[in-house]
Amino acid sequence: MFLLSPFLGGEKEKEKEKEKEEEGMATEKATFGAGCFWGTEKFFESEFKDGLKSLAVGYEGGDKENPTYRDVCTGKTGHAEVLQVEYYPKKVDYKDLCRFFWRMHDPTTVNRQGNDRGTQYRSVVFYHSEQQKKDAEEVKQEVQKQIEEPIVTEISPAKVFYSAEKEHQQYLKRNPGGYCNHKIRW
Repeated sequence: MFLLSPFLGGEKEKEKEKEKEEEGMATEKATFGAGCFWGTEKFFESEFKDGLKSLAVGYEGGDKENPTYRDVCTGKTGHAEVLQVEYYPKKVDYKDLCRFFWRMHDPTTVNRQGNDRGTQYRSVVFYHSEQQKKDAEEVKQEVQKQIEEPIVTEISPAKVFYSAEKEHQQYLKRNPGGYCNHKIRW
């Protein structure tokens, strides 16, 4: 005789409940450039996964339409490698996203993160509203009090976001031993 556990399928039920809860819940976008976008994506997904609807790595802040990874790597397009997240403000505060952004990369180096050098690796927050701009500037000042060197992070209005090629999406999830120079700094 077999007894069916009331817990069978519990994970699927939890997932369905989560989807139902999030259905119709308002979302906002946030866009951050913190060096190589592979590590940025990995760290944000790990830290905020329950508060994020989606993540995408791509390019923003330049002049060339529909740039490719090769284009951006030339340093001639003006784009930064970025992570764009769609998040639930009821679950995640934008200021917390900003605080984490400044913790997981070095915001004191111009156009450089670890071994990665070039304008595409600059530290930048692309804001999507005046409130995001205000919040990012406030958090930047708060973080500056905690570190000695001046923060060089740009805070700029969001432009067109170009999603990176498929092979760059979730890269470190598919290649766990892949290159990543990000770490929590404090």
